[in-house]
Amino acid sequence: QVQLAESGGGTVQAGGSLRLSCSASGRILSFNTMAWYRQAPGKQRELVAIIMPDRTKNYTDSVKGRFTVSRDKAYNTAYLQMNSLKSEDTGVYFCNFRIRPGWEYWGQGTQVTVSS
Repeated sequence: QVQLAESGGGTVQAGGSLRLSCSASGRILSFNTMAWYRQAPGKQRELVAIIMPDRTKNYTDSVKGRFTVSRDKAYNTAYLQMNSLKSEDTGVYFCNFRIRPGWEYWGQGTQVTVSS
């Protein structure tokens, strides 16, 4: 079994920065994509950033130029560097590691609160 452990959430003032980490433990598998989602209060979970096996990165428009997704060389830890945070970035952030469609793992979520 694989477990994903997230860390790095917290409360920060608008304009500040946070760095989220997500590490896999247990039966480490060859993950295909590593992604970050977020869910704001009263809203659906949305994809924020994703890194592909070839290291291609994609971001939702609202975070482009402010957030950076990366992974370690062992491909079992993902990071999300969040700069110039805005109040609308507030939410619970989840990491998602996928082997293939239908075979994926989720972190427990970490709260990010941006105060204005």
